Amino acid sequence: MTFFSAARRVVGPVSMLASVVTLASCSSKILTVDTPDVLSSTALGGSLGATTLRNGSIQDFAVGFSGTQDGFVNSTANFADEVQTTDTFADRYFTDRRQQNENLGGATNTMYNGLQLARAGLTSSIEAWTKAKTSTATAVKDSLSEMYAIRGFTENFFAEAYCAGVPFSKVEADGSFTYGDPLTTAQMLTVAGNSLDSAIALSTGATYKNLASVGKARVLLNQGNFAQAAAAVASVPTSYKYSVFHSNATGRQQNGVYNGDFVPSSRYTIGTKEGTNGLDYLTTPADPRVPWTASARTGFDGTSRNLPIEQKYSTTAVAVVLADGIEARLIEAEARLNLTAGGSQADRDAVFAQLNTLRATGLTTVIAALPTSPTTQAAAVDMLFKERAFWMWLTGHRMGDMRRLVRQYGRDQATVFPVGAVQYRPGEVYGTDVNMIVPFPERNNPKFTGCIDRKA
Repeated sequence: MTFFSAARRVVGPVSMLASVVTLASCSSKILTVDTPDVLSSTALGGSLGATTLRNGSIQDFAVGFSGTQDGFVNSTANFADEVQTTDTFADRYFTDRRQQNENLGGATNTMYNGLQLARAGLTSSIEAWTKAKTSTATAVKDSLSEMYAIRGFTENFFAEAYCAGVPFSKVEADGSFTYGDPLTTAQMLTVAGNSLDSAIALSTGATYKNLASVGKARVLLNQGNFAQAAAAVASVPTSYKYSVFHSNATGRQQNGVYNGDFVPSSRYTIGTKEGTNGLDYLTTPADPRVPWTASARTGFDGTSRNLPIEQKYSTTAVAVVLADGIEARLIEAEARLNLTAGGSQADRDAVFAQLNTLRATGLTTVIAALPTSPTTQAAAVDMLFKERAFWMWLTGHRMGDMRRLVRQYGRDQATVFPVGAVQYRPGEVYGTDVNMIVPFPERNNPKFTGCIDRKA
């Protein structure tokens, strides 16, 4: 089993209290549990219990997304061209060089387990909330909307990062497990879209409707439904932003991207022109969307030196954007680029203008305009995806975009993903994987026998 009930994490004190009672009464019954390490959500019960479960599962999502150095943001960046491994552990450098192995464990399991923990916990929390919170008050509906939205993002992350075949198992109210069937990528996207539709329907105001709308459009892009994606974000203002909270108050709340990419002897470093195909992120002067500085920093391996330092997350307390109005405008631009079969110059010119508008207004610092409108569809796609990569650098978008370039735009994987010699692993070369493999512990699910396919 590779996921755990969110209830287990947030009700530790109840378990400790039970131990005290056991010692005092000398009863052995309380020591007998049906499923070790999983506390039934019925042990909490009521409105307060539902709130506790909700808070715990949302924090689980924050940890799995950007709260550990091997969360979704850093791990997918490592697989793509944003981050490179300066580590000695195979679980990280096999991901970096695109040669996944389900038996590696370690960081490979960390990302998968974290996302499954969040997804399963959110499902349990939604059920508990719906049962306990019968009020139709705005706050009650919006909290439920937020949970559905975040679950939808999590389900979409599996579709973007992993091979076909990920099961979505479930923790029942009594603490038992229901094993999920392996899902194709298309099925994962359908499940994610349904969660986000529920979030939109439940939202009473703009905040969570906008969050779910951007998530829904992201799913629609992954499905190749460009016009629908643009329609989904039409009402999202460019100024909108939903960020995942981080704090230095506790280790569980810290920004894991900072811990992985910023500090001395870290496991990762930001990259540029990785494997010849990687984008030139680290320009001089630095693009304000990709802030970085040179340094004499050494990586964990002790041999990777003079590593650049990202400045987007300069402390453990910096929040990470999950969805915003910038992404909404980029989605509209991509839809326009796909408005005409084969593309038209009018569409390319319109997208060129849209991207320059963002450059002029998206940040407090104006970014120099793109010089000329592309005259071929291939050049226009290159322009758009580079702009997406810079605007959404280190936010968990790049790997999914690279897979879409292969799947939807017909690019060969060897022209999209890093190839050739691995910079920080002398003598090693990149493989041909275009997605992450499901880790071996998932084989505890009797329905799962491995990836259905490894296609983009």
